[in-house]
Amino acid sequence: MNIILKGEIRDPKKKLSAIRAEGFVPGVYYGHKEVATPCVFPMIAFKKAWKVAGESTVVTLEMPKGNVSALIHEVQVDPVKGQPIHVDFYALEKGQEVTVNIPLEFTGVSVAVKDLGGALVKVLHEVEVKGQPENLPHNFVIDISPLVTLDSQILADSIVLPKGITLVTGAGDVVAAIAVAKEEVEAPVMDIASIEVEKKGKKEEEPVEDK
Repeated sequence: MNIILKGEIRDPKKKLSAIRAEGFVPGVYYGHKEVATPCVFPMIAFKKAWKVAGESTVVTLEMPKGNVSALIHEVQVDPVKGQPIHVDFYALEKGQEVTVNIPLEFTGVSVAVKDLGGALVKVLHEVEVKGQPENLPHNFVIDISPLVTLDSQILADSIVLPKGITLVTGAGDVVAAIAVAKEEVEAPVMDIASIEVEKKGKKEEEPVEDK
């Protein structure tokens, strides 16, 4: 997947609010051997690239100084408008391995849920992996059909990894499981009348006489 995003170097004298008003999102790219470079990208083009790439797919930044391979590292979003207001890109060095979180997408039908009354619990929503950026998947699809009994579980080590990608998340970590609703146990109702009768039926203990 080759995602290209054309950008420009940001004018430090220009206010960020003015940049956004003109339909651009300000950002910066930096890396292990790459100095932080302020830049701007067309809002529409960035949102399209972000939707496709997420934070685990390499994006090629076409910059005036040359192309930069990068991952979308962090996106700040306006809490009211929901629009991106700033983006951080992590520039990648050729041959450099990266550690990222890959989102999980659940699919399929579980017999334990459909027929046995269990509830699907998605314990993990992403897993951490390490490898070459070009081998990173956009997401992992988790098939829940193996959950056929109420004690079934899907573990992280069952995820099929692309060549060159290793799992950082614990292999034995539970990805998905079945939860069973516990039946409510009613507290026993105490018969007050019988307790009173029982008390009245007891003989009063006679006092012990002193010898």
